[in-house]
Amino acid sequence: MTDLLRKPSGTSGKVHDITPATAGWGYVGFGLYRLKAGESAAEPTGETEVILVLVEGKATISGGGKEFGELGQRLSVFEKTPPHCVYVPAGSDWSAMATTDCVLAICTAPAMPGREAQQIGPEGISFVERGKGANTRHIYPIAMEDRDVADSLLVTEVFTPSGNWSSYPPHRHDEDNFPEMTYLEETYYHRLNPAQGFGFQRVFTEDGSLDEIMAVSDGDVVLVPRGHHPCGVPHGYEMYYLNVMAGPLRKWRFQNHPEHDWIYQRDSQ
Repeated sequence: MTDLLRKPSGTSGKVHDITPATAGWGYVGFGLYRLKAGESAAEPTGETEVILVLVEGKATISGGGKEFGELGQRLSVFEKTPPHCVYVPAGSDWSAMATTDCVLAICTAPAMPGREAQQIGPEGISFVERGKGANTRHIYPIAMEDRDVADSLLVTEVFTPSGNWSSYPPHRHDEDNFPEMTYLEETYYHRLNPAQGFGFQRVFTEDGSLDEIMAVSDGDVVLVPRGHHPCGVPHGYEMYYLNVMAGPLRKWRFQNHPEHDWIYQRDSQ
């Protein structure tokens, strides 16, 4: 196991707690709680903004001085209904109490106080198809740049069908060179259906200084500090992942790998 592949620490409570310090970078944080009905979680936001994503199950959520009531719809992420999500600004706090067994993701990035806490899903989140053939996948863009719902965070969900590839052709966003490219750190929280499945993710740079190929299991997180980062899932299993991105500019500008960009160009016709 490499430092880029993070296994859950257990099966209950806070099973992922990735911070910029533990990731060795400057922006993205990712936490994940697995709660039984009646269990709760609460955290201050400090110097970060937070997007809470109810990956599975239902919970009563409050944050930033607001009560949002019981949120959540899908009991399995692979029901593919749009996610219930809440934005909580820096300098405040949030709390959640599970009303069913639930999986709650905490996406964080540096921000200044000032925004209002608000529910940002499922309303306003559409199901988008991307790619062709065995590169087809389906996306819920929770908080991409076309939605002015955060200062730094970019968050999206992706469903990759059985036998398909995703984040492909390989692309990178590791240079602060807008408008050609933006520097964005990224985490992938992976789920597999059925859960005993596996997938693969490669994180690599064009000069070969980084080249890691990881077998990912249900519940794993992959860190993408730089380079290209395609992933795929074998026949018989489908893959979900929750992406969190952040950097100095809240825009998603990437470049495809020059040797594989022909696939993008062909499929864009």
